[in-house]
Amino acid sequence: MAHQDKDHETKDTETRTFIPSQNVPYIHKVGIPPKQGLLKEFKTTVKETFFSDDPLRPFKDQPKSRQFMLGLQAVFPILEWGRNYNLKKFRGDLIAGLTIASLCIPQDIGYSRLANLPPQFGLYSSFVPPLIYAFMGSSRDIAIGPVAVVSLLLGTLLQNEFDPVNDALEYRRLAFTATFFAGITQATLGVLRLGFLIDFLSHAAVVGFMGGAAITIALQQLKGFLGIKHFTKKTDIISVMKSVFGSIDHGWNWQTIVIGASFLAFLLSAKYLSKKNKKLFWVSAIAPLISVILSTLFVYITHAEKQGVAIVKHIEKGINPPSVNEIYFSGENLLKGFRIGIVAGMIALTEAVAIGRTFASMKDYQVDGNKEMIALGTMNVVGSMTSCYVATGSFSRSAVNYMAGCQTAVSNIVMSLVVFLTLKFLTPLFEYTPNAILSSIIISAVIGLIDYEAAILIWKIDKFDFVACLGAFLGVVFASVEIGLLIAVTISFAKILLQVTRPRTAILGRIPMTTVYRNIQQYPEATKVPGVLIVRVDSAIYFSNSNYTKERILRWLTEEEDHLRATYQPKVQSLIIEMSPVTDIDTSGIHAFEELYRSLVKRDVQLVLANPGRLVLDKLYASGFPDLIGENKIFLTVADAVLTCAPKILQQV
Repeated sequence: MAHQDKDHETKDTETRTFIPSQNVPYIHKVGIPPKQGLLKEFKTTVKETFFSDDPLRPFKDQPKSRQFMLGLQAVFPILEWGRNYNLKKFRGDLIAGLTIASLCIPQDIGYSRLANLPPQFGLYSSFVPPLIYAFMGSSRDIAIGPVAVVSLLLGTLLQNEFDPVNDALEYRRLAFTATFFAGITQATLGVLRLGFLIDFLSHAAVVGFMGGAAITIALQQLKGFLGIKHFTKKTDIISVMKSVFGSIDHGWNWQTIVIGASFLAFLLSAKYLSKKNKKLFWVSAIAPLISVILSTLFVYITHAEKQGVAIVKHIEKGINPPSVNEIYFSGENLLKGFRIGIVAGMIALTEAVAIGRTFASMKDYQVDGNKEMIALGTMNVVGSMTSCYVATGSFSRSAVNYMAGCQTAVSNIVMSLVVFLTLKFLTPLFEYTPNAILSSIIISAVIGLIDYEAAILIWKIDKFDFVACLGAFLGVVFASVEIGLLIAVTISFAKILLQVTRPRTAILGRIPMTTVYRNIQQYPEATKVPGVLIVRVDSAIYFSNSNYTKERILRWLTEEEDHLRATYQPKVQSLIIEMSPVTDIDTSGIHAFEELYRSLVKRDVQLVLANPGRLVLDKLYASGFPDLIGENKIFLTVADAVLTCAPKILQQV
């Protein structure tokens, strides 16, 4: 009955899987020798790992001139969509660009304070980077500039190295160095197509991290909102609350509180109105600029600055000065900038890619994640040389950009030009802008980062995910931004390791009146086959989980034998492993199977494999494992295996 021909080194290699119902082996023609087959599979695996798409497909069978043009379009997508650009699209981009410019200017001034940099640097970062992105980015809707979370993260990490007041020059140089390496990190990931690395930070961890960062940012704004002059440099909630209430008798300024609270109420009302009526999206978009204008006029007319109301004072006039000479390219500060840049770059990249994908799905177009990384990296490298700090996609501005009817990335160019005009001519007008209004703008902006609905959904779906979410949140709020980020990454990796090293297995039973075998826990009506134990392994089998998989299968067998012995039923004679979910196996996995086979021989139980995949089967044959257990112990389906091991059962179907 068994087919024992072991000569599989033929011209057309034969992968044998025994089909008992036909009493002949199932022959699968491979057409190439085993070593070449494994080499081909290896190349395919590498290709699928790093290239989910085929980036060279458009270049095939094209003349050199066309390939050159396609190459330029791949680097500069504007050359592709720019050919179909028209006045109608420009009208939408113009309106959207002017709208997000009215939002970004007051936000940028406020966000630069989070990064402990002078206000003009926030505006610089909304001038050059959006221009670069407009030519190289693939998203139509994302709006580029400084964002709250990255600004806070950068400011926190930088002030651990240099004091932003006493060592202002070194602090600024380190900020540019970190921005340079953030860009290098992002571009490198894109060029090497390693974008999947950002997926190691799970959605749940990001939700928790963003929520915690939003609360931390809001707490930091209490200094400007309450008019406190001496404020803690720590970011944890306990230190901030001590600083706030410790200065309640002598540090709070009631005029500042009135200004801040009044305009915060106005900003939140505008946001609520826009949320209730989507057509009024522009209300929340222009509310920050209106608040800045009105509060500035109020302070200028009343001279409130003489009553202790802190104001922005001087903002440097003119466009971005070059800063390439300020970047550290040697010494210990190079390593500091490199370390900070990697962290800031990864967080900025995670936020931008998530935003780009979100709006792309809403408009039904594709965003190339690797092109996005190259675009973001390039703009930050160039930005570091033009006095900018780390810029990325802003969710609030991107949402306004989308609602305002943007058509292409030209809206970023329009916004950039408005910022250019502001830097060139209008910065003196912000001299009397109160810090309290900037704090109110930031508080109203970051409230949207607290996604409690997502946290509730995570709790309902996956409790372990919720632990990651809560851990990241508490780490940021009660410790620091970097501790929260470390917790988020650690828990995300722990979940991956747990899933990789502890794959799920299941006992299968037959659905009555069928030859279908399913998990008996999922289908209670499924019944076990007497004398046969069917185990399904729901994962690839690697060195990290091979020993656990073997031990878990043996435990299933031991538990089943104990149950059968207690109920005076016949012992297990065959162990069938359903291998269709096993996508791959390595040498450790095969070694574990060999040990499993030897353990089963001692128990007088035969080992049977059902439906191993092509790659797995090739590796098993290359190792000689079928010769060990017998080629007649490998079957196409579980039903075929059961028909051989327990023929009387299927005859009753």
